[in-house]
Amino acid sequence: MTTVADRTQLPDVPALTPRRRGTPAKVVVARVVVGVLLVGYAVVSLYPFLWMVSAAFKTQQEIVMGGGNLIPAEPTLSTLVDTWSRLHFFDYFLNSVKVTGLTTLGVVVVYSAASYAFAVLRFPGRQAFFRLFLVLLFVPGVVTLLPIVLLENQLGILGTHLGLILPFVNGTAPLSILLLTNAFQAVPGELRDAARVDGAGELRIFARVYVPLARPAIITIALLTAIPTWNEYLLSRVSLNDPSTFTLPIALQQLQSSNVVQYNQLMAGALIVVIPVIILFLATQRYFVNGLVGAVKG
Repeated sequence: MTTVADRTQLPDVPALTPRRRGTPAKVVVARVVVGVLLVGYAVVSLYPFLWMVSAAFKTQQEIVMGGGNLIPAEPTLSTLVDTWSRLHFFDYFLNSVKVTGLTTLGVVVVYSAASYAFAVLRFPGRQAFFRLFLVLLFVPGVVTLLPIVLLENQLGILGTHLGLILPFVNGTAPLSILLLTNAFQAVPGELRDAARVDGAGELRIFARVYVPLARPAIITIALLTAIPTWNEYLLSRVSLNDPSTFTLPIALQQLQSSNVVQYNQLMAGALIVVIPVIILFLATQRYFVNGLVGAVKG
């Protein structure tokens, strides 16, 4: 006995397979436009830096006559050597290393401990103090310049390196506490409990558990502190009067004090100032990126 379904032959239905579609033309055009814009922005951003590097290996005559050429016709190291020796850049270099190093050390030690307290410990007013530090992110530093100078004058530290280090450490507080608190909060609380069971105190838990795990964030804060401190000019110019205490940015200004600006020496001095910053960033780039990503996720 046959049924209607047996006598009716249904046509074969092709299997439903997803169609391979190429990238839409609008997407391709958008990517090309974005790429061109990014390349243009990179060229515009890098050209002044490349011109500075090029001018440091040129003579004054070649800079004046050659305009914006990036490739020196007759490269020379004499400009760098003369600039370094004539202005005693090594003394200024040591001053900058001292101020930057002590500032960075102070920021890492003080705000790592403070961030650990905000992230782990419980005490009255914890949230209020944390929000107060965040509010300070929106206060321009120039607003506090005059109060800092007046206060340091009363304390007797105006014109000293200590008078630079203390404001620099204080000015880094909001960002340091924000990033480091997030980094410490990302550490599993079970590790702290396990360390407490083993008899570790709070200081040991902080130094042996939390600090190693938050190392990328700590290095990021150190880098974000060191670079602005190394390049800082305004407070140094206002407070320092003794040439023996000048830092590199102030020494760089001495190259423009004459009636005729020696552009090759000025660019050589700028290159001397920026080289340590570039080396520091390249050496810590991996930790810097990981620290920022971890802090944002936290």
